[in-house]
Amino acid sequence: MTRSDGPPAPTADPPGGHRRAVVVPLVAAVLALAGCAAGTTAPAADGGPRGTLTVFAAASLTESFTTLGRRFEAEHPGTTVTVNFAGSSALATQITQGAPADVFASAAPRNMATVTDAGHAADTPTVFARNQLVIAVPQGNPQRLTGLADLTRPGLKVALCAAQVPCGAAATTALGAAGVRVTPVTLEQDVRGALAKVKLGEVDAALVYRTDARAADREVDGVEFPESAHAANDYPIVVLTDAPNPVAARAFVALVRSAPGRAVLTDAGFQPPAGP
Repeated sequence: MTRSDGPPAPTADPPGGHRRAVVVPLVAAVLALAGCAAGTTAPAADGGPRGTLTVFAAASLTESFTTLGRRFEAEHPGTTVTVNFAGSSALATQITQGAPADVFASAAPRNMATVTDAGHAADTPTVFARNQLVIAVPQGNPQRLTGLADLTRPGLKVALCAAQVPCGAAATTALGAAGVRVTPVTLEQDVRGALAKVKLGEVDAALVYRTDARAADREVDGVEFPESAHAANDYPIVVLTDAPNPVAARAFVALVRSAPGRAVLTDAGFQPPAGP
């Protein structure tokens, strides 16, 4: 299995900061992914999947989809899974601009709607998991943070995701539910960027998904807060209309939604989708 973290995205400016222009090489990314998808994609003799499968997945799915990609390859010899992990808004933009992909897994319905509204979804998207926010702090919680109100302390450096990114939208909702206003020192383009600021010691705290804090539990602690229940994100997945490998795409979505797939997601800290 191979993975790609996608083309670099521009980092939002902190309040009062200076803007730095970053050119996103989308065309290069599209051509590179087209090369990955150009292999044989015809069904195997038994009708099963084969060839290269390209999945665009939210950054918060990195550990889970890496595991599921390896499992898929083991269960279907002759397949290769390539996953492009990035912020859901960036992935949706890449898809609508023509980047070749078989499957899209978003960290929020809003970004999935960008793809479906543009006619790129072959089916109705299905929610396969939910995620909630925690306050990520350095191990040991040196600032003794216990809730969102603590993020307003003078001098405390906080990282948030940008508003257009699912973790940023969830943070806005949670902070609103708590009646708290936080001025971040940086706005990141995906949840891994916000988490990295804590791991590097550049900020005292960040609002990230529970799953990301769990994946980095040797370096950070996750502080739970009740308002996160008001900002739980649903994760939808769909096969794309122009999927180069639709047979493998449908098989991968089936794996994600299967009992073994749910077990991998639960182990990573995801919650099952709401409803039946």
